Amino acid sequence: MKVLVCIKSVPAVAGRITLTPDGRAIDTKHLGFAIGPHEECAVEQAVRFIEADGGEAVVATLGPSESIEQLRDALALGIARAIHLVTDGSEWDPESTAAALVEAIRADEAASGPFDLVLLGNEAGDSAGYQVAVRIGRALGRPTLTAVKGIAAGGGRVRCEQEVEGGRDVYDLPLPAVVAVLEGINLPRFPSVPGRLRARNKPVETSQPARPEQRLEMLRLVVPQGTAKQAQVLGHGPDAAPAVVKVLETLGAL
Repeated sequence: MKVLVCIKSVPAVAGRITLTPDGRAIDTKHLGFAIGPHEECAVEQAVRFIEADGGEAVVATLGPSESIEQLRDALALGIARAIHLVTDGSEWDPESTAAALVEAIRADEAASGPFDLVLLGNEAGDSAGYQVAVRIGRALGRPTLTAVKGIAAGGGRVRCEQEVEGGRDVYDLPLPAVVAVLEGINLPRFPSVPGRLRARNKPVETSQPARPEQRLEMLRLVVPQGTAKQAQVLGHGPDAAPAVVKVLETLGAL
C-alpha cells in the first residue's frame, strides 16, 4: 500500500491566541509550530496502515523552510520520506494550495507509482478552510470523503465512517481515494528519540512552486469568544447560610 499524508505547519494552540492588528493572521511571535491536530491523526493512520500491510507512507507539506521541522516529526513516527513545497511563508489560498499538492502528487506518481490513499486532516488547524481535500479529490478524479471518524482498508477498498446523530454513516470507497480524517479517529503516538535520529537521514524532496494569483480572498480571522464565568459572593460566615439554601432550592438540590 502506498499512502500520502498532506500536513500543514500551524501555530501550536496550547496558549492564548492573538491576531495581528489587521485581523488577517495569527500573531506567532510567542508561539511554536506543530502539525495540525487532525493531520496528526492522519499521519498516525498512515503509519498504522503501513505497519499492518507493508508498503510506503509519504508526507507532504506546502510551507516555509521552517516547516521541515513538522516533516521531520512525521518522519520520526515511521513515514518513509517527505515532499516539501517551499514557500516564502505567505499564506496560500485553498485553491492554490490544492493545485500545488496535486502537481506534486502527479509528479511522484509518475516516478514511483500511484498512491492508493491520500490522507488529510479535515481542516487546517489555523484557518480551518475545509477545502483542500475536496479540491485535491476533484482534481485527481478520485472518490473523496471528509469528516471521517473511522477507517479501515483492504481488498482494494477503504471503509470509512462518519459520525451522525444517533449513530454512524458507513461508506465503502474503491481505491485510489482521498480521505480527510477528524481528530479522535486514533491516538497519535509521540516521536521517540531513535525515531528522531532516523528521521535525520530520511529523504526530503524539495521544490519551490510559484505562488499564483490568489483568487480566493480571506477577509479576516475571528478568535472564538470564551465561555464567560461569573462568581457571586453570597455572604460571609453564618450569614451566608440562607442564601446558600436558596441557591440549592433553585437548582432542585433540596
